[in-house]
Amino acid sequence: MNTTEPTFSAAENNRYNRHLLLPEVGPLGQQKLKAAKVLVVGCGGLGCPVLQYLAAAGVGTLGLLDFDTVDDSNLQRQVLYSTADVGHPKAVVAAARLHAQNPFIELRTHQVHLSATNALALFAGYDVVVDCSDNFATRYLVNDACVILGKPLVFGAIFKFEGQVSVFNYQGGPTYRCLYPEPPAPGDAPSCSETGVLGVLPGLVGTMQAAEALKIILGLGEVLSGRLLLVDVLGMRFQTIRFRALAANQQLTELAPDYTAFCGEVRLAVNPDRAPEIGADELKAWQQSLRPLQLLDVREPHEQARRSIGGQLIPLVQLTEQLAQLSPEVPVVVHCASGVRSQKAAQLLLANGFIEVYSLRNGLADY
Repeated sequence: MNTTEPTFSAAENNRYNRHLLLPEVGPLGQQKLKAAKVLVVGCGGLGCPVLQYLAAAGVGTLGLLDFDTVDDSNLQRQVLYSTADVGHPKAVVAAARLHAQNPFIELRTHQVHLSATNALALFAGYDVVVDCSDNFATRYLVNDACVILGKPLVFGAIFKFEGQVSVFNYQGGPTYRCLYPEPPAPGDAPSCSETGVLGVLPGLVGTMQAAEALKIILGLGEVLSGRLLLVDVLGMRFQTIRFRALAANQQLTELAPDYTAFCGEVRLAVNPDRAPEIGADELKAWQQSLRPLQLLDVREPHEQARRSIGGQLIPLVQLTEQLAQLSPEVPVVVHCASGVRSQKAAQLLLANGFIEVYSLRNGLADY
């Protein structure tokens, strides 16, 4: 992060006054913030507080990477958005809000699906990456790209009432793979769309991610490198776990071609009894061919009311009792929000004599 002598307008001096009063920050520190470029991957529950606090702090360039649109189910925790924003791109809406919050910073929107083909080019223009994603394929991709490019990575994750924060790849420190060598087995870490999340939790975790990003830029304090901070909001307890760097994880030279496949291959090795899966494009082609098909939705009624691709609704918890509503001889494709519940349902159907059953890979996330 290149810095020059502090040059602030009168309006900026007034805006950042409380930073300028801190001897540990002062004009030189504020200039470091102004010169910094931070990429935030995901503008959802974690991304919203991260973006708001980094923008308010005066981080000069913020990248907003998210290809999703605002859904009304986001509004319980994603505090940058309002009811009027439903259906609009998150990155665009968030950038407009942040510009209104601080017109002195540059905002770059990246409305793309992050992949192995574009990650290195996207990350190259930033000094720090903050991972606010919600799936393991993206987390491994973000980590590997940061390792290859030598970028510090601020990590956060949430689950129901618990959260995690850490910093990876900082000054030769451990990486995400040093902490999590492999993705979890199916069902071990379902998404918040399946289990729910307390709305205030991502605000708490995201604010701590923003604090770590500011510490990295300013060179202040003890960065959470080699330490995983665990948060239990119900007990309001905090615990820190230390972990070490593994040299092999710090020497990556290229990205895996497909991180979704990478995570899937690991999971198959953990659970060889997984039901066959089908991709969104394959399902669409099947539907257009008019071949016999039973499409089964195992989500809850309130989820189907928000978005539906058709098919018969039988929530997973009711499936055992309602198997008679399905024909064992006709192929079945089961879907849910992310592919976790549909995989369980597909295994249940196969165990009960159904001949041809598929789980929709990644659920509606890819459809």
